[in-house]
Amino acid sequence: MIEHKQLISLAEEYGTPLYVYDGDLILQRYKELYGFIKWPKLKIFYAMKANYNPSILRMLQESGAFVDAVSPAEVLMALKTGFPKERILYTANNMAEEEMHEVHGLGVLFNIGSLSRLEKYGAAFPNTEVCLRFNPDVVAGEFEFVQTGGDLTKFGILRQDVPKVKEIIARHNLTVVGLHEHTGSGIAETDKVYQSMQNLLEIATPEDFPDLRFIDFGGGFKVPYKPGEKRIDYASFGKRITEIFSGFCKSYGSELEMCFEPGKYIVAESGYLVVRVNTLKDNKGRLIAGTKSGFPQLIRPVFYGAYHSITNLSNPNGPVKKYDVAGNICATGDVFAVQRELPEIREGDFLDIENAGAYCYSMGGVYNLRPMPAEVFVFNGEAKLSRRRLSSEELIGQIMGESQ
Repeated sequence: MIEHKQLISLAEEYGTPLYVYDGDLILQRYKELYGFIKWPKLKIFYAMKANYNPSILRMLQESGAFVDAVSPAEVLMALKTGFPKERILYTANNMAEEEMHEVHGLGVLFNIGSLSRLEKYGAAFPNTEVCLRFNPDVVAGEFEFVQTGGDLTKFGILRQDVPKVKEIIARHNLTVVGLHEHTGSGIAETDKVYQSMQNLLEIATPEDFPDLRFIDFGGGFKVPYKPGEKRIDYASFGKRITEIFSGFCKSYGSELEMCFEPGKYIVAESGYLVVRVNTLKDNKGRLIAGTKSGFPQLIRPVFYGAYHSITNLSNPNGPVKKYDVAGNICATGDVFAVQRELPEIREGDFLDIENAGAYCYSMGGVYNLRPMPAEVFVFNGEAKLSRRRLSSEELIGQIMGESQ
């Protein structure tokens, strides 16, 4: 873990708010998945939507990772950071016609999750390979908004529609080389993961899909966010899913590749958002610490009610008090924590918002016209500026240029 003194030093050097990523921890989390899941043909796809920092992408590329991309720009980003097209899977949701043609021109494999898009893809690109995303009919995930299974969601082809799928692929002579499902994000109940796997494998028969090379079971790997929260026993998890998949491959008649897309698991714990306290208020005994940041730069607490631990880097041993840690945006909901017990906060103190490596910067924006924070990547004892913060003038210049 990156020491508090180094976080303070980096914040003083590059200013706040500042994202800092621990590259050594990212690499550890990536590699340990291969220790947990001991399948000879395991492939780990990094879900780029979790964090598209170029330093992270280059490190994972050099380590042999694959990429799960969900937009044309993500495909281009993966290619520009060194990923060969063969290590990219394109899983767009509600794909537009122009996106389909743009990405097909880049030569990556499509993962298609609707009958209508499969029909359009087949008509445009007959005699090609494709992966199909099915709805696993299992509801699981940390928050309602990230539960991607079940018949109430917009994701995937229903399993009951396999006959319709077969008709489309036969008409356009498509070759289905992979099947995919994704149940949700931050799944605590491993039994639901096993059930979603089994539901997908039930339709992965050699009679219906004889040309499969891989099965992709998505992500959903949970990481602890709250103090004292237990880690999932992923060694036992890996043993069980290997047993399930091994039994399937025997019945299928071929040892297929097993794929997962644990974007959050790889990067969440590596990230720190360092903010500085600008203002302290005592509203009839309710203490409010106002920071130089806001929900556009880390939206999870506002969006999901997500919990992020906060550390007072400047005064870690001060007397404990309760604080609302608030942002600088003109919205009452712009808070990172409510009535959180923290060592005494003083104006000018640096606070560290932890577990900020996944779905934090990548979901950010410039609401109120405040530039996104700079990003620093720490790896092998060396800290380097990975992406600088734009000045207000540069941000406005970009906006004016885009509008002309």
